[in-house]
Amino acid sequence: MARDAGSSMETRASGKKNVSPKLCGTNYPLSIGFIVVNEFCERFSYYGMKALLTLYFIHYLHWDKNLSTAVYHAFSSLCYFTPVLGALIADSWLGKFWTITYLSILYVIGHVVKSVGAIPDVGDSTVHTVLSMLGLILIAFGTGGIKPCVAAFGGDQFEEEHTEERRKFFSIFYMSINAGSVLSTVITPILRGDVQCFGGDCYALAFGVPAALMVVALVVFVCGSGLYKKSPPEGNVMLRMFRCVGFAIGNRSKNSKHNSKREHWLDWAEEKYPKHLIQEIKMVMRVLVLYIPLPMFWALFEQQGSRWTLQATRMNMDLGGFVLKPDQMQMLNALLILVFIPIFDLGVYPLIGLCRIKLTPLRKMATGMIIAALAFGAATVVELNVIKTVVAPPLAKESLLQVVNLADRDVKVSIQGQEDIFPHPIKPYEDPPEYKKLMLKDQNQNLSVSIGSISECVETFSQQEAYSLVLYPATSHIYCILFTDNIQKSENGSASLRFINTRNEDLNITVGNVEFFVPANFGMSTGKAVERQQYTNVICRSSSEDYSIDLGLLDFGASYTVILRGGPGAVEIQVMEDVQANNINIAWQIPQYVLITAGEVMFSITGLEFSYSQAPASMKSVLQAGWLMTVAFGNVIVLIVAEGAGLQQWTEFLLFGGLLVAVCIIFSIMAYFYNYVNPDQLGKDNDDEEHKDLKKDNPEMMYMTAFEAPKPTKM
Repeated sequence: MARDAGSSMETRASGKKNVSPKLCGTNYPLSIGFIVVNEFCERFSYYGMKALLTLYFIHYLHWDKNLSTAVYHAFSSLCYFTPVLGALIADSWLGKFWTITYLSILYVIGHVVKSVGAIPDVGDSTVHTVLSMLGLILIAFGTGGIKPCVAAFGGDQFEEEHTEERRKFFSIFYMSINAGSVLSTVITPILRGDVQCFGGDCYALAFGVPAALMVVALVVFVCGSGLYKKSPPEGNVMLRMFRCVGFAIGNRSKNSKHNSKREHWLDWAEEKYPKHLIQEIKMVMRVLVLYIPLPMFWALFEQQGSRWTLQATRMNMDLGGFVLKPDQMQMLNALLILVFIPIFDLGVYPLIGLCRIKLTPLRKMATGMIIAALAFGAATVVELNVIKTVVAPPLAKESLLQVVNLADRDVKVSIQGQEDIFPHPIKPYEDPPEYKKLMLKDQNQNLSVSIGSISECVETFSQQEAYSLVLYPATSHIYCILFTDNIQKSENGSASLRFINTRNEDLNITVGNVEFFVPANFGMSTGKAVERQQYTNVICRSSSEDYSIDLGLLDFGASYTVILRGGPGAVEIQVMEDVQANNINIAWQIPQYVLITAGEVMFSITGLEFSYSQAPASMKSVLQAGWLMTVAFGNVIVLIVAEGAGLQQWTEFLLFGGLLVAVCIIFSIMAYFYNYVNPDQLGKDNDDEEHKDLKKDNPEMMYMTAFEAPKPTKM
């Protein structure tokens, strides 16, 4: 994910540097091996942990979807705010090496705390929540703090003349990041879902493995300590920029009434800061203004791990015999970006050039925004089809009702005060086609149910509940029993199952590893979740003998009621589907992942390259900080919408897509008026000797040249 491009916000140090041994007679320092392995393990730990978060919040902490989405994006946002803090620590206090080391220790502690919080036997739900949040905060400070340091620390290991080797190193570094991301988003969901511990999904193990990988990352990095070139901190260019801007604002407010106007408001800093620095800040400010619309792109992009994962939980995850986990779909982004980068660089962009279309960086970014909006258009279409299998929950002063007729004749059912919601007689053992809506006068209401001209019963209905009214015969009458139904689809793809026993003996049924007790004489078992699979030889035990029944396929997200009937020596079954199975295959999410990744290639990678090309070397760290801030604020946008809008999911997808199109139009207008500059020409007309004298006379005007950031990489 190229948004995480890493560059140091630290300056290069002067003085004697260690010379690292070379790899096999090449110009590659031996020390970079430790850095690449460290990055692979750290990215595995981060993305492996993050892939599980949304489902962890819902199933383990029992939060609703909106709160889970909000906390997920609050964590993501914090991960992109903290790099500024890490850069300040590295540049002004500890240097890159010790910043990475100390914050990696904090990172490990966060993982351990998070893993302990996922152990059910450790405290109650409050303890689990506190440990989980504390762990995530520590992880955010750890991963964010080292983000601006690691890639550039690797670049520091090369001699100045070995530029080609340094470029290839960043390609290897990029591959290690994506390899860690792909493997972790495949492996950790398997550890979560396929390994059972403490009576359910093993989140403790799924979080523990990333914690172990982070320990390995720290150990490997520290083991290479004696081989690294380490530069001491020499001040942060961001602080110098803020001081210059602050001085300009203050000086302008004090003197603007008495002095003549100046060409630019930053020119008011000329009394204290050199013109060269002021010109550089002006260039940076022009680019930072273009950053203002960019968070909207990240608001869409970051939902792969939240809203899109939740969408996947309501889809059929069977890919031709291979069953995918909903949180594994995120691996497509990391996988596709490795494929798309060479395709775009070697195929798409040259072909567009042959058509004599001038595709400038800002035009590429605007195109990337439109493609990302199309991805959410595709997600909207998928969502509209997914919700067709969902039973819409009743609103206030509403209930839902279906009737199951276990009598031996057709029955006409009418309910007091309701329109003729069951206009046709209900046939014996007929699978109810759908739930009917009851309108209540209060939160709870007693309603008389007429069963033809034979019987009548009174039942209590509560608002926002779904019910099954079971009719059964006794002598010449038909009686009724009202059962509460669970119409919510499982978030992990499991099926919901319950039994009604029409026989005169109790039954014990084992479905997989789930036990059901079904009372005799039209008793109903408790509804329980079972794994999605074929159940062809289910053992059904009575007090006198055992039976084998064939339930068939219990599919993703469905709710089933199984009627048990028959005389001595055999059990006959009829399977009724109360809530329809997920019938939209998860493969239909592939187009939206293809589009969002294509948008990322055009927007993120191009945006970083454009930013670095439009600012002098000493200010590239400022742009890196600004870029990471756009990702952080994008997550804040999702947080606000998830908690405050209260929209249906398809409407929310459409809203985000429409907002990005509107923002793209604004960005395109801003880009139209932007004039590209060549920062290499900056300052060539300055009088070098005068500049040196000014720096000697005023120490505040001293500023160092930051390490030029590498080509964007995913971190």
